[in-house]
Amino acid sequence: MEVQSKFDQYPIHIKPLLENLRELILEVAESLSLGDVEETLKWGEPSYLVKGGSTIRIDWKEKSPEQYFIFFNCNTKLIDTFRELYSEELEFQGNRAIILNARNSIPLHILRHCIELAMKYKSVKHKPLLGA
Repeated sequence: MEVQSKFDQYPIHIKPLLENLRELILEVAESLSLGDVEETLKWGEPSYLVKGGSTIRIDWKEKSPEQYFIFFNCNTKLIDTFRELYSEELEFQGNRAIILNARNSIPLHILRHCIELAMKYKSVKHKPLLGA
């Protein structure tokens, strides 16, 4: 499987962190009964999409060895909304990513909420703060 091959290429300290994010994404989709999750590689990054949602990608970059990322479509209001709601708890890269540090625990309930908003994006995009 193409996606599994990508996971197998990550450094040993990053692979389990990204696998945990993958599990969280799949868990959120299942808990919300959002249907099948399309898992593919987009721009060489593991990518997740449900019907009615906006694509979520996860990755690690060699130039930032202690960081890993959750990417969202930069043409959406997702990162602006996350920044409004969680600027104290999360670090962002422009209007496209949440930056996570491999040395820190992740704010699970916050990431779960961000993933949920991305997966429901098409039905909440017209609401202030995406209905959060």
